[in-house]
This record gives sequence, C-alpha cells and structure tokens, in this order.
Amino acid sequence: MSAFMSAFANLVGSLADLLQPLFHGASTAAAIVLFTALVRLAVHPLSRAAARGQKARTRLQPQIAELRKKHGKNPERMQKAIMELHAAEKVSPLSGCLPSLLQMPAFFLLYHLFSSGSIGGEPNALLSHDLLGAPLGGRWHDALAAGGAFGGNGLVYLGLFALVLAVATFSYRLTRRQMAANPMTPATGPDGQPLPGMGAMVKMMPLLSFATLITVAVVPLAAALYVVTTTAWSAVERAWLYRDVYRDRDTAASGGAMATAA
Repeated sequence: MSAFMSAFANLVGSLADLLQPLFHGASTAAAIVLFTALVRLAVHPLSRAAARGQKARTRLQPQIAELRKKHGKNPERMQKAIMELHAAEKVSPLSGCLPSLLQMPAFFLLYHLFSSGSIGGEPNALLSHDLLGAPLGGRWHDALAAGGAFGGNGLVYLGLFALVLAVATFSYRLTRRQMAANPMTPATGPDGQPLPGMGAMVKMMPLLSFATLITVAVVPLAAALYVVTTTAWSAVERAWLYRDVYRDRDTAASGGAMATAA
C-alpha cells in the first residue's frame, strides 16, 4: 500500500508540475481537478451504458407490471420472469451502480493521500500545497479556526459551497424532470410487495444532491475538490445523456397544455 500511495503521490506531483506554468501556486489543486476529469472520462462509457440501461428498464415497465399482475400469487415465478425479461433485453439492474462504484477508489486515494503526514516513510510534501491559501490537507473546521467563515481560508470553502449548491440545484431539477417523465416503480421483495421505506426513499432522491455539502465540509480540501468536480461532471453528463428523455417529457407537457387550452 505504501508503494502504491507513493506512486499516486508522484502522479499528482507530476500533474501539478505540468500545470504549474498555467496555475502557479494552485497547480496541485488544478492537478486534482484534472485527475478527476480523467477518471470521469475513463468511466464515461459505463455511464453511457448505464443511461441506456435505465432507458431500457423504463421501456420495460409496462411488461414488468404485467408480469407482476400475472404472477402476483407466485413471487418466485414472478422474479424469475422479470429476470428472464431483463436478460432477453440485455438489461442489467445493477448497471447504473458501476460508474459510482468505480470512482470510489479514486476518492479514497485522494482522501488518504491528503490525510497522511508521511508517504513511503517520507514527509508528505503535498500537505504544504494550497488553494488560494487554504491547505489542501485542511478541513472546513480548520478554516473556521484560522480566521472564521469569512477569513481567507473560509472564503475558499464558501466558494466551494456556493458551487455545490448551484450544481445540487441543477441536479435536483434534472432528477425531478426525469422522475416526472419516467415515474419509478418501487422495488419489491420476494413476495412481490414494495419494500418498506422505498416509497419515501424515492421521494427523497431529488434531495440527495445537497448531501454533497456535508461531504465537502468534513473531508480534506483536496478530496472536496474531487467531490465538487465529479458532482459537476455528473450533472452535465446526465443532462446530456438523458436529453431525449427531458425533451420528450417537455414536448408531452406542452402538448397537454395546448390540449387543455383548446
């Protein structure tokens, strides 16, 4: 693990050296943003596949509803029929989880790298790097102790919080539009009945984007930059990948409004 962390620290340092002529003292922060973009670019094909899978699952909802109605008294047969339908349509119920799961190691690497005082038995030189004066290994409570919410370091976090709020609001609206266009069917258990609490969870989904604020506040600033960058990427990526869903929903809404007016 130590050798792996040393190699990762060297990678971040090399990216920072590459960006130094453009970003000067903020080159390490820029390197983290670039590293995040490279990670997201690497998993983008999986995100595209997940979007296709989600659209396919939505298209299959009427058939799944029929299977649940047909086999409602035989839960095992119902689950088998639903799995066979997914297999026939080449749809994986878990495909949407892969992009997020594959990003987690990158986040934890950054978290560990900027939380460790030493790497490979040597002092961690990256901890001396900062973003506009705020140490990349520091946290929000450190900024509050150093000068308060409106001190130099505190303003860096306020800027990140404002960016997170903007992205979360955008994601919230996207999620609401997507759920309006394709209402989610609550997950069911082996007996074919909705799992307890799933209805409330579905209603809470649009608000989950705002939970990023808590993450940004408690992790090292370097990891917070990763979270902010990947969250913004996710919002823009989702808007692009599901643009046809939103367009169809808006078109249907406009048609309904015109019919009502007529």
